[in-house]
Amino acid sequence: MKQALADALAQRGYDKLTPVQEEVSNPKLDGSDLLVSAQTGSGKTVGFGLALAPTLLGDAESFSSANSPLALIIAPTRELAMQVKRELTWLYGKTGAVVASCVGGMDMRDERRALSRGAHIVVATPGRLRDHIMRKSINLSDVKGVVLDEADEMLDLGFREDLEFILAESPDTRRTLMFSATVPRGIANLAKSYQKNAVRVTTVAEKSQHSDIEYQLMNVGPRDTENAIINVLRYFEAPNALVFANTRAMVNRLTTRLSNRGFSVVPLSGELSQNERTHALQAMRDGRARVCVATDVAARGIDLPNLDLVVHAELPSNHEALLHRSGRTGRAGRKGVSVLIVPPSVRRKAQRILQSAKVVATFSDAPSAEAVMERDEERMIQDPSWGETTTDRESGTVSKLLETFNPEQIATAFLRLYRSSHTAPEELSAVGTDTKAPPRAAFGPSVWFSITGGRAKGAEPRRYLPMLCKAGDVTRDDIGAIRIQDTESFVEIRKAAVGGFLKALGGKSELEPGANIKQLDKPPLIANSPRPKFAPKTQSGKPERSKPKHSAAPIDWNDAPDPRRKKPKPTGKPSGSKPTHAKSSRKPEHSRPEGVVESYKKKPAAGAPNSKPAGKPSHSKNTTPVGKANSKKNKARRAAAAAGGGKGGTAAPKRKKF
Repeated sequence: MKQALADALAQRGYDKLTPVQEEVSNPKLDGSDLLVSAQTGSGKTVGFGLALAPTLLGDAESFSSANSPLALIIAPTRELAMQVKRELTWLYGKTGAVVASCVGGMDMRDERRALSRGAHIVVATPGRLRDHIMRKSINLSDVKGVVLDEADEMLDLGFREDLEFILAESPDTRRTLMFSATVPRGIANLAKSYQKNAVRVTTVAEKSQHSDIEYQLMNVGPRDTENAIINVLRYFEAPNALVFANTRAMVNRLTTRLSNRGFSVVPLSGELSQNERTHALQAMRDGRARVCVATDVAARGIDLPNLDLVVHAELPSNHEALLHRSGRTGRAGRKGVSVLIVPPSVRRKAQRILQSAKVVATFSDAPSAEAVMERDEERMIQDPSWGETTTDRESGTVSKLLETFNPEQIATAFLRLYRSSHTAPEELSAVGTDTKAPPRAAFGPSVWFSITGGRAKGAEPRRYLPMLCKAGDVTRDDIGAIRIQDTESFVEIRKAAVGGFLKALGGKSELEPGANIKQLDKPPLIANSPRPKFAPKTQSGKPERSKPKHSAAPIDWNDAPDPRRKKPKPTGKPSGSKPTHAKSSRKPEHSRPEGVVESYKKKPAAGAPNSKPAGKPSHSKNTTPVGKANSKKNKARRAAAAAGGGKGGTAAPKRKKF
């Protein structure tokens, strides 16, 4: 290891390296391409910084003046790229390295000026780096090493084409390092294409994921998800907590709900600008906010101090996402808790994801309001301020309180003040119950009644139900099944309510005119209703439409007159030949028999020289008879034509010459 890097680690407080850092910094692997899989939070950023040092520095202990970049570090998100830049800045600080960044959301002109001044290491996101390469604002001819951080996430986000473009533009003599929490098939294929005899580095932690993280699967009621999140945050009272949601809309919803309940919360999603996301993370680091509600992509790779709790408000899509989410806590030897909020509808999915992730979780119900209050009392009694001595500035107030109030009053006031400074927990319903839709009790013994008038007279259950309740003075819970038959209907009444039902009827045997009711000695034999017949379906799955029946021959619509069509210009050619058209952008009109076109012309008045006797069909060469039809519309047309003013049946006038 280079002495400058060793001094930086010692100054940072590193007593020993993590397993992945020891593996990748092994001198035997100098110059080799690496495919590293290690759990999130195992120190991979410092690991590939140590692995690149021999390649970039060689035998020297510091860098010369900066020119073209020597190393490219590619990360999937802006937050992760800026975090990597901060880590490499202090790690290579004593070597004189210049670290630049090229990430989306930043001013591209500032980045171009920084690149023109020179940089030894460039940390970038795939899309922005490709833009710089295509604009010729970065020169990759001197690149000696390329690192793909969180490579699996970059493939999931659709950056494969950008990565292939960047790797193709970099020199073939480069050293390629791929770091990822998991190694799916896409990463393995990318490694085979762009790495040379890569050495696979696997830590023991891959077989037992996240040994420093305690997984808890908490069962909640169908409508208690948000209330359970509030109780979980209150139960643990972590210095920093991260709540994951699957969509931006859910992030906004949870942020508003938690803010209204008194939590200091910030959102983190893709719809925020880079400036807003930076301020949100800085608020978490400064302690101005304690809860961050985020999506998977926005929180990918971020490292927050004192992040002891991760809450999965919505389950991730797969086990890789679960590991990356949970990896935000339990970093660098710290302990953390990952809580999965699981309503009954997704319980099997949660178990399947945990099994695929090779993690073991404890199963329990979400903490109740009583459990949260008990935990508050424990924290209150264990507060270190009880063991602190009274200062001179406090002694006067303390003496005044003791003189004015007795110990019980002081303790009561302190307890109330302590509880008022914390958000009140939520009352949760029992798991598996639904307070809004309680299950209906068994109906029990019943008596059947028959009512004359069935489906043939329009009888329906929705009409009989209020009629029976009003006439028989019963509730809808006292009425069971209502069976509508063709000529009569049957109604089931609870046996305990039959006496009151008959008394309310007062001996009447008629509910309404034509609907006589009669008590039956035994349940009726209800026949199965015939199934309705549907029209046969075509190949497309839609019902076949019935074709109208005509007594006459079908109408040839190509010969029917259409007044909207314009008259074609005379071509001077026989009617049998095809007219020639000049090339134009307009679509040619459909060909139509010449006689039909001329039939649209205005008919001469009765008694004109060219008129023909009314009612006689035209036998002109250029006319086409219209088929007969039974519709009233066609009859009217023929009647109008017989009168001499219609559009069909009469001979067309001769064409005028101009």
